[in-house]
Amino acid sequence: MADMESLFRLDDRVAVITGGAGLLGYQHAATIAGLGGVPVLLDINGQGLADNAARLAEETGCQALTIAADITDLDALKEAAKHLMGSHGRVDILINNAARNPKVESAADKDFSRLEHFPWEQWQLDLDVGLGGAFNCAKVFGVEMANRGRGVIVNIASDLGVIAPDQRLYRIEGRSPDQQPVKPVTYSVVKHGLIGLTKYLATYWCEQGVRCNALSPGGVYAGQNDVFVSKLTQLIPLGRMAEADEYRGAIAFLCSDASSYMNGTNLVIDGGRSTW
Repeated sequence: MADMESLFRLDDRVAVITGGAGLLGYQHAATIAGLGGVPVLLDINGQGLADNAARLAEETGCQALTIAADITDLDALKEAAKHLMGSHGRVDILINNAARNPKVESAADKDFSRLEHFPWEQWQLDLDVGLGGAFNCAKVFGVEMANRGRGVIVNIASDLGVIAPDQRLYRIEGRSPDQQPVKPVTYSVVKHGLIGLTKYLATYWCEQGVRCNALSPGGVYAGQNDVFVSKLTQLIPLGRMAEADEYRGAIAFLCSDASSYMNGTNLVIDGGRSTW
């Protein structure tokens, strides 16, 4: 039996992280690098990729490969895979982290978020990125892992993939009920869908040695306004939102051999919010 430390090591394992230009994308990459793995940052945002790669080099010494690609474009992803294979020769881990998450507080009117006015084009775009993108990445990178007989897929869902949004968090005093901003329907649909995709993939490639699990984080503090933070923390038994780096342990566990018998599971880490 391997010792405890070696169970979590990811030495030389290549990990593709979609949404690699984002807040949690960086944290996932830093986790991979810290365990000896090779993070590959993939995102449509080229400048964000460059910024996160530079930060990663400064803070961890890791020179991460960055690939600018649109995950809703299957041909672009296939080109990204060719580039990756030419550079690193394989992929061992896929973290489907990319998502659209428009801020509710930035909405100027009800048409942005309320279901009865929610634009069809917005519905399609959100699902294309958050759910369709994960599907595309599984097709491209999951197949590579299945062909090699080993791999791990981690889908980043949300506590709102388990529970419904509490729309009271977004209420604005003085507005009538039909004018109140809400968390858009697409966020919940995408995150619930990712958990379903997780279960499907967990059983689809199990005979090829590819495991798939989901991580459902709770709210991450990222400079949200004090009113929102106060409302949300009252819904969380631990009494606070998460710091961005508090999911590193979960990523280490899910991506490593420490979770070798875990497959098709959704790991909820939300400070206890979904318990109430």
